[in-house]
Amino acid sequence: MNNAAAAGAFPLGDHTVNRLGYGAMQLAGPGVFGPPRDRGAALAVLREAVASGVDHIDTSDFYGPHVTNQLIREALHPYPDDLVIVTKVGARRGGDASWIPALAPADLTSAVHDNLRNLGLDALDVVNLRVGGIHGPSEGSIEEQFTTLAELQRQGLIRHLGLSNVTSAQIDEGRAIAPVVCVQNHYNLAHRDDDALIDQLSGDGVAYVPFFPLGGFSPLQSRTLSDAAARLRATPMQTALAWLLHRAPNILLIPGTSSLAHLRENLAAGDLALSDEVAAGLDGID
Repeated sequence: MNNAAAAGAFPLGDHTVNRLGYGAMQLAGPGVFGPPRDRGAALAVLREAVASGVDHIDTSDFYGPHVTNQLIREALHPYPDDLVIVTKVGARRGGDASWIPALAPADLTSAVHDNLRNLGLDALDVVNLRVGGIHGPSEGSIEEQFTTLAELQRQGLIRHLGLSNVTSAQIDEGRAIAPVVCVQNHYNLAHRDDDALIDQLSGDGVAYVPFFPLGGFSPLQSRTLSDAAARLRATPMQTALAWLLHRAPNILLIPGTSSLAHLRENLAAGDLALSDEVAAGLDGID
């Protein structure tokens, strides 16, 4: 089976990847901290994702910390030639599971080396600089941080760079320093502040990767969404993913799960075709 390929493909760095990928965050323990409840199940999810056509996995060494990257390495190393592993830097975890900004040049350099070591790689395919806080992007220059990553790229430790949780101004600032192959921001049916940005990036051939594609910690709920799902004979969450794929050709999805059944459900969303009528109804959700 090759469910992920049904959603089409888009360029990401040196590769053209299937638009339905996989986010590894939920493989760590509760609160994205500590080991998984079921290590064997976590490894099985990763292996089935790749067997189902997923060739884009999103991770970070601050998930766990270190846990998801070590699971990815155990499950998949040596990696398939077409697999793109995207990681992010810019935070660290406190002993109490808190999320702490880590944006100093030394922090970023250390994080890149942590990702390399735990993934078992000589160079990282894509590294996203995560900038904003838990409530979204915050204004401010990213020159020092992105210049640090661009220097690590010149050293051969990173192949491509991306940005996460950023404003349009920060994207422009980053692109003036080094090419940006993807932007990862909060976006879904009910959170659409980036509509204009997505269209701009699509025209530039830059991938847009929404995090919290299903609403995050408060899953999307809407009568319009439920009605559309019933018409499609799909779940509301599958329908929400299908809408994102329909929204723009440069959107790459990374829904995460620690369940094989949920993984299969997510990947099946790539088979859903939205009519113009259904899509227009979903567009009206606010």
